[in-house]
Amino acid sequence: MEIKLLVLFLALVTDRFLGDPERLWRSVPHPVVLFGKAISFIDERYNDARQGAEERRKMGALSMGALLLAVFVISMMLSGLLRQMSWFGALIEIALVTVLLAQKSLADHVFQVATALREEGLDGGRRAVSMIVGRDPQSLDQAGVSRAAVESLAENSSDGVVAPAFWYLLLGLPGLLAYKLLNTADSMIGHLSPRYRDFGRFAARFDDVANWIPARLTGGLVVLAAWLQSGRGAARRSFGVMMRDARLHRSPNAGWPEAAYAGALDVALAGPRVYAGDIVNEPMVNGAGRRELGAGDVEAAIKLFWMSMTVLAAVVLVLGLIGLLF
Repeated sequence: MEIKLLVLFLALVTDRFLGDPERLWRSVPHPVVLFGKAISFIDERYNDARQGAEERRKMGALSMGALLLAVFVISMMLSGLLRQMSWFGALIEIALVTVLLAQKSLADHVFQVATALREEGLDGGRRAVSMIVGRDPQSLDQAGVSRAAVESLAENSSDGVVAPAFWYLLLGLPGLLAYKLLNTADSMIGHLSPRYRDFGRFAARFDDVANWIPARLTGGLVVLAAWLQSGRGAARRSFGVMMRDARLHRSPNAGWPEAAYAGALDVALAGPRVYAGDIVNEPMVNGAGRRELGAGDVEAAIKLFWMSMTVLAAVVLVLGLIGLLF
């Protein structure tokens, strides 16, 4: 376990400063892109609109289960091979873990929203936020754009960093790669649209299970980050809002980091939003918080995100050193 902790620490540090090398992915497909192609294949081949709901659920579960099993087995073989390669294998594993984390890329995309709002106004903010959220950008004012950016940062800090780290520590590369496949499937077919309501049900439910612990860990990291960055009052508010409002969210997991961010920043998040012309009514998280958000609030959220990532890396390093020493 201590070796995995140190590998994860080095991967977190590398991803923080280097992120995803875009030049590399122009010539070599990113693992998530390969996962996307595999999911598209089973969608086209096995998601038959002529079948009944029960049959589509069954085919969705069987095809996703087969993909997960294949990725897990291949990853186990890869892990065994890397263990035979000594320090060179460890370097390859660090690189693999690094590219499957999303600290820098997530922060960069959210920061682009703040930059666009400052430099181009509302139209620029809408364009930038449309790259990271699924809601209708034309329905958003400046506060809505800023709120969407903060919510995306909060939710994806769990899905993109903490959950992959958690499953890597628990099950090694097989756990990490299987999680990334599942999370990709949830984003592609885990919708409540007529096409995917049944076929994608397994992916959506299994993704909820896989993110249950990481989402709550992410909320805890944010509380600690708020304490280190802004003091005991911010941490107490972050924890209180998280415990009170996390379950107001439609997702069983996303509400935990979002509520922790809302409390730490003392802003109101969630609430009604528009997806493809349909209004989704949800209660506000931290409804008593400030509702007129702007670029400065997005930047404050990014600072809080980086502090929470520092806490994560520090915890991983300390646990790894303890394991080596004792």
